[in-house]
Amino acid sequence: MVFLSLSCWIRSRGPDRYWKVQEVLKHARHFRGRKNRCYSLAVKAVRRAFVYATKGRRLKQRNMRTLWITRIAAASREHGMKYPALMHNLTKVSCPS
Repeated sequence: MVFLSLSCWIRSRGPDRYWKVQEVLKHARHFRGRKNRCYSLAVKAVRRAFVYATKGRRLKQRNMRTLWITRIAAASREHGMKYPALMHNLTKVSCPS
């Protein structure tokens, strides 16, 4: 798309910026105070929230892995065998080949 004048180019940028601002404010709607109304504050808050969300997903995976290991260790103690022996027997039972 070619713009022959500066005014046409500036006018064409407006709607894109509007939707970009609305996208950020949409993510900030549930924040308290001016962070859900002021764009510059909302940008910082949304970025921070996305960072926390990413860290939270990693932490959730770590917690689930810890829980998984704890449960397997409890199962091995319940059956009176060591962890490697339990895992070996489970693999033998699950894939008979």
